[in-house]
Amino acid sequence: MQLTNRIHFRNLRGDIFGGVTAAVIALPMALAFGVASGAGAAAGLWGAVLVGFFAALFGGTPTLISEPTGPMTVVMTAVIAHLTATNPDNGLAMAFTVVMMAGVFQIIFGSLRLGKYVTMMPYTVISGFMSGIGIILVILQLAPFLGQASPSGGVLGTLQAIPELLSNIQPEETLLAAMTVAIIWFMPSRFKRIVPPQLVALIAGTVLSIWLFPELEIRRIGEISASFPAMQIPTFSVDQLQRMFVDAAVLGMLGCIDALLTSVIADSLTRTEHDSNKELIGQGLGNLISGLFGGIAGAGATMGTVVNIQAGGRTALSGLTRAGVLLVVILGAANLAAVIPLAVLAGIALKVGIDIIDWGFLKRAHQISLKGALIMYGVILLTVLVDLIAAVGIGVFIANILTIERMSQFRAESVKAISDADDTIRLNAEEKRWLDEAKGRVLLFQLSGPMIFGVAKAISREHNAIGECDAIIFDLSEVPHLGVTASLALENAVKEAVEKGRHVFIVGAAGQTKHRLEKLQVFSLIPPHHLYTDRAEALKNAVSTISSGFSEQSPDFGATPTV
Repeated sequence: MQLTNRIHFRNLRGDIFGGVTAAVIALPMALAFGVASGAGAAAGLWGAVLVGFFAALFGGTPTLISEPTGPMTVVMTAVIAHLTATNPDNGLAMAFTVVMMAGVFQIIFGSLRLGKYVTMMPYTVISGFMSGIGIILVILQLAPFLGQASPSGGVLGTLQAIPELLSNIQPEETLLAAMTVAIIWFMPSRFKRIVPPQLVALIAGTVLSIWLFPELEIRRIGEISASFPAMQIPTFSVDQLQRMFVDAAVLGMLGCIDALLTSVIADSLTRTEHDSNKELIGQGLGNLISGLFGGIAGAGATMGTVVNIQAGGRTALSGLTRAGVLLVVILGAANLAAVIPLAVLAGIALKVGIDIIDWGFLKRAHQISLKGALIMYGVILLTVLVDLIAAVGIGVFIANILTIERMSQFRAESVKAISDADDTIRLNAEEKRWLDEAKGRVLLFQLSGPMIFGVAKAISREHNAIGECDAIIFDLSEVPHLGVTASLALENAVKEAVEKGRHVFIVGAAGQTKHRLEKLQVFSLIPPHHLYTDRAEALKNAVSTISSGFSEQSPDFGATPTV
């Protein structure tokens, strides 16, 4: 694996322009997410710089722009709120330690080459999870949108405090927040191509707050240090260590999903293919360094990535340029951010939350699949009201159970048993001849396709339905994979047939199927010459065996065994 991302200067102009454009969009978003998380605007800015720089340098998606995102901010908000409530003195330092730990988890995921498995989740779960996160982000912005400090208790605390928030509304700040949302929402598309609406809203809201309300005490960001941040020493609390590990795992996994889904979007726009494992390592290094220097966690950002590509970015140089531009802004113009109203940032974050909600799928999910829609709604409720891990875990479990049930029903149709020639199993003329000659005394038991564990029930059901017969032929010619549970069901069927004095023949056992039956010693239950590669030959010898009345086949019908 190449240590750093692919960087060349053949697209220098496009990469620089893409990086600068992405930086312009990142500035208001980083400020908004930093404030929304509870860590402060500076933490959002340094998260954008550090995660963006190291993820671009060491990641596996050249055009990916990494920075604090809505989903990551939601988790960071919960982490910071919990740790600062339980440990006011060291809570924030512990939260940054969680960011470092999340980065370590991501590096481990990438090193173990788990990237291809991260996004293997049903869309109903992903949609419900992301929509739930969007709803959480909207709810958490209600208090600053109304000009007040966020109440304790997170989502539930905010929902319970809505009557009080409405009774104490600050009209001036709410006006600024509403105007911010309106600018982002209704700004004409032709202007959006020139300048990001978030930046326009940020500047317009700040200027209007100074011009219209010069004497009012509007809540603002406050002074931001125009210097490099101090290194954060990893801080732990014994009573919170388990919670910190869980939070770090959630943050790391969410960052993996967020980044890799955005990488897929980047691939579709650039017609390239990213390295998912390398990307996870790059994301992990970015978050590790970000937490080490007091930045909040980040991941691949869809908006920044798309804008970067549309502006001409094609290599990691665009991401490095973006980080450099933000660094210059922080060191050279941080004092200008002090007067930005918090209500304006709340408006920006609230609009991001609205955009995260998967409105398109919400509108038509029930038309596509009622069960899928119920899973999605359930994941949304669990995400908003219970826990992110519970939402994803329960959602994936139920979705997989339903999928396995459908697959098992489908595969069960490929388990068939016949004793006379009909259309259920396709037979050639010779096979039909021998089966007809058996006059119902030979049963052909056919399995086809992958035999997953859900098919075991069908094997047992078909076997239990077997009536009187003298010989059974188990045809495995079309079985590429035989699962453990299905293997045991087949073993039981063979054992029971042997115990009842029936002649058992096995046809077409090869590859993994043959290996699995050998491990179970199924072949030791029947004579070696009852193993065949050709179904017609097996039928012929089965008829001969029951006709002669002996358990061993006649020498006249010798066939080469397959083992």
